Amino acid sequence: MLIFFRVHGDVQGVGYRRYVAREAQALDLAGWVRNEPDGTVYGEAEGPESVLEVFQARLAEGPPFASVSRLDWRPPDMRSSLPHPFEIRR
Repeated sequence: MLIFFRVHGDVQGVGYRRYVAREAQALDLAGWVRNEPDGTVYGEAEGPESVLEVFQARLAEGPPFASVSRLDWRPPDMRSSLPHPFEIRR
């Protein structure tokens, strides 16, 4: 299953992308994550639905210095192939 996510709140400059990549790699997910100009963090992840549910909960929690105010989580309109292992993009 493929999912797009956008994380709102204090999520830039606090190690959030590294946190996302570490959690995704630990769960053996494919995908990527990047900072957006509007202050959000955006990414795509692919893996089994049950594992993505765990990943979603971890994204909502975030690392110690982050403050997640909202997590947008949606499937794409079409299927794509994502990098594996999970990576950080700039």
